[in-house]
Amino acid sequence: MYRKEDGYGMKNLRLKLARVEKDMTQGDLAEAIGVTRQTIGLIEAGKYNPSLSLCLSICHCLGKSLDQLFWEEPTDEKNCD
Repeated sequence: MYRKEDGYGMKNLRLKLARVEKDMTQGDLAEAIGVTRQTIGLIEAGKYNPSLSLCLSICHCLGKSLDQLFWEEPTDEKNCD
């Protein structure tokens, strides 16, 4: 889901945008799915790689699919062979 660069994953701006479009704070989303606000902040910052279960909970709450929020296109197709 995330590429590692300088010890961190990629920022998840799609998640942040979807949350803001639903007029939710990090705390609102966290409370709705049963995690801490810090967890949501770390996911958005690319510093925490969420479990599949957590990704699904986030997607369900925001009305989005896994592909819409968490899929990342490969940047180097040579690694896909």
